[in-house]
Amino acid sequence: MNWRKLLNTLGPFLGLLLVLGLFSLKPDVREFFLTPANFKIIVTQTVVVAIAALGMTLIIVSGGIDLSVGSVIAFTGVLGALMILNGFGAATVVAATVLAGGVLGCVNGAVIGGLRMMPFIVTLGMLGVARGAAKWLGGNQTVNFPPSPVNGLMTAGESLPPPGVWIALALAVVMTVLMKFTIFGRYAFAIGSNETAARFSGVRVRLVKFAIYGVAGLFFGTAGLMQLSRLRQGDPSVAIGVELDTIAAVVIGGASLSGGSGSVLGSLIGALIMAVLRNGSQQMGWPTYM
Repeated sequence: MNWRKLLNTLGPFLGLLLVLGLFSLKPDVREFFLTPANFKIIVTQTVVVAIAALGMTLIIVSGGIDLSVGSVIAFTGVLGALMILNGFGAATVVAATVLAGGVLGCVNGAVIGGLRMMPFIVTLGMLGVARGAAKWLGGNQTVNFPPSPVNGLMTAGESLPPPGVWIALALAVVMTVLMKFTIFGRYAFAIGSNETAARFSGVRVRLVKFAIYGVAGLFFGTAGLMQLSRLRQGDPSVAIGVELDTIAAVVIGGASLSGGSGSVLGSLIGALIMAVLRNGSQQMGWPTYM
């Protein structure tokens, strides 16, 4: 039995159980922490990072990285808010917001694959470009808009989580199928494991990288849509540092930054662990610097 592989698979689940147990030690905290109402709050708070982590999983598996996630979320959120403000329908706003993320991802992929530049440098540049574009679009201020059906994506019911949670789970299934049961997914793993060998095996590495960043961009755009729904405004300064949370969620979930390994389920558990840590720390009454 490969104990290292087993530990890598079970590690995220053990980590989640550990943090749940940590915040359950204090009786007065446990009374609220381990309730359905609080778990609904936790999964709702996980949605943005979880959806972004799905796209990041594909990128990291292929041996890449994307530092522009937070800026893409801010840009797509401002774009969606402006469209609602100008009277566009909810369906049009949803499609445009998601596709805008895909376009920015394609730009990253075209430069990385076409010009063979380092993903770190390219996406660091996009981090600044997308954030600047968000501030320009929003006039360097938040964009408030009238009530819209888009707000319902992150509005929880009395007993059930908001639709955004179910959308995240559905997208996780889609990404699992894409990565495990399609040629495209196998190519992503192959490039991350050994790009040179993949190229000699006939994989069109440049084209696959372009597609990887484009697909991931669609997920980042969806995360921006969820952020827009949650805040009920477009904020060009939002999601600063989310790229690090997203990368951390994927790595905590068992992926390797050198590429070639990673799983959708692990990334979701990694995102959930981070949300539980934040929620539990608040329940414990710890000061913010803790």
